[in-house]
Amino acid sequence: MPASTPLTASTTSAVPGAAPPPTRPYRAAWWLPDPHSATIWGRVGRREPPAPTHIERWDTPDGDFVDLVRLAGARGAQSPRLLLLHGLEGGVHSHYVRALFREARSRGWAADLLLFRSCGSEPNRLPRSYHSGETGDARWVLDQLTSRYPSAPIGLVGVSLGGNVLCKLLGEERGRLSPQVTGAVAISVPFDLARASRRIGQGFGVLYEHAFLRSLIPKAQAKVRRHPELRHLQPVSRIRTLWDFDDAFTAPVHGFADAADYYARSSSLPYLSHIARPTLLLSAVDDPFLPADVLDEVREAVAATPCVEAEFPVRGGHVGFTAGGRPWAPWYYAEWRAAEFLRPGLEGWVR
Repeated sequence: MPASTPLTASTTSAVPGAAPPPTRPYRAAWWLPDPHSATIWGRVGRREPPAPTHIERWDTPDGDFVDLVRLAGARGAQSPRLLLLHGLEGGVHSHYVRALFREARSRGWAADLLLFRSCGSEPNRLPRSYHSGETGDARWVLDQLTSRYPSAPIGLVGVSLGGNVLCKLLGEERGRLSPQVTGAVAISVPFDLARASRRIGQGFGVLYEHAFLRSLIPKAQAKVRRHPELRHLQPVSRIRTLWDFDDAFTAPVHGFADAADYYARSSSLPYLSHIARPTLLLSAVDDPFLPADVLDEVREAVAATPCVEAEFPVRGGHVGFTAGGRPWAPWYYAEWRAAEFLRPGLEGWVR
């Protein structure tokens, strides 16, 4: 399909050396008929039991720390590993994180969830937080994992904001990643942050926006109280949109001129053509967090990048991808598809 063709149907492109096409095709659940029900079901209807994980705190080179939620593998230090990057205000409670831990455990793999700064159990030490383009912590944790587990292949999975971080990191690193990194999957990525920010505030999407702000605003206020150097920032208590929050807090705290500058410099779309590892981009055309025409630009960006596969089903919502003909017996495609895509590289890797 030419890159300029509108994405009105599921579209995929093959990745040489990666997993074969899925043997269990995805058909969106008929009982979730619109993008919002498909998105909300994951939060309110999906039941994923917690995995047997533990949390470790790693001190970072800048005097701060990050927390990792860790799942042991069946082969100890030689187990294939996943490094997971969560979405905006996500964490171990997120349905997709629990599902990815479940997939890893069922296959005997180890898995590590990086909790972005301010998303752990207690505030971080420094004024800085996390954002959609901040790749430093993910890069540092990945370096630590390759050093601590030199016999283990590693697959990377990023979801939503974490998917943007992952795609940007892959593009920044190009061919410099450790050979232990055998592949990556990015799910429901907001490839163009400015257009995604505008989109989420439209119509029913304001409910998602307000849900994010309910946790972002108190965290920002607590940061300002703890760090006098942030007291010059404009108050965020009356902010009603994510764009305004990023303009008032995210951008100035992290060295951007304003929200528009932050979005332009942090969007992963310009980095996609530089990805040099087998990578699956899985997004739904009806994702309510992103205008569908952005996916046309994504396909165009990776058209000459043979290691990147773009899979864009018509339906699935944002981090939804629920299948199954009966509401009481659903099947969840995204996490299974991610594990299947990564499996050949992880299980076939030879040091």
